[in-house]
Amino acid sequence: MAVNKQAVAAAFGRAAQSYAQHDTLQRLSADLLLAKLGAQTPARVLDAGCGPGTMSRYWREQGSEVTALDLSAPMLRAARERHSAQHYVAGDIEALPLAGSHYSLVWSNLAVQWCDSLRQAISELYRVTQPGGSVAFTTLVDASLPELNQAWRAVDDRPHANRFLTPQAIGQALHGFRLRQGTERVTLCFDDAASALRSLKGIGATHLHAGRQKGLTRGALQRLQLAWPQQQGKCPLTYHLFWGVITRD
Repeated sequence: MAVNKQAVAAAFGRAAQSYAQHDTLQRLSADLLLAKLGAQTPARVLDAGCGPGTMSRYWREQGSEVTALDLSAPMLRAARERHSAQHYVAGDIEALPLAGSHYSLVWSNLAVQWCDSLRQAISELYRVTQPGGSVAFTTLVDASLPELNQAWRAVDDRPHANRFLTPQAIGQALHGFRLRQGTERVTLCFDDAASALRSLKGIGATHLHAGRQKGLTRGALQRLQLAWPQQQGKCPLTYHLFWGVITRD
């Protein structure tokens, strides 16, 4: 199923102002990727899928010249308002409007899962990286959000979370690159099902490739709450994060 990029951009655009209140997963993922990347101060950084510019700003404060790129115009505006980067580009990761072999580091935190083809996305990120530079990225793996999927099955039989690639499919997409990689499990806990759902909406991660869902009724929310697997009285959301660091030949 082809990804509706316009709908993805619109979903993230609606979340541009609320994103920073709900970006715990993104921050944890960025910290993980920074640890795997190791200490460095790249001269030129592309933040591909920059969102409101949190990591663009991080790299700028390290002394890098930063280009912030996003599919969503409102996200780019939010990044610009925060003076996150020196350059701002509206663009699709799978067809970057950028010259090749330019960036010391291409950084992409939890963005490529919104692409049609992981292979195409990584190939484009690799293309704009200079020889000896790095592509550092994270994405979500199949089996993420099991609690959400289990709870929704008590309400209806429609999909309410996107399917992510299996580790095998990710491995096939990355075949041939000089790669370090790994997978980490991250669980966030919320007071109730409504709070868990707001965490997804707040970062714009609500676009469904199968089509938009209808609004949630009070009765459906109650059924979700009852069906949500509990951990010590909390409603967890579990993510499986894939991280990769590719060295450009």
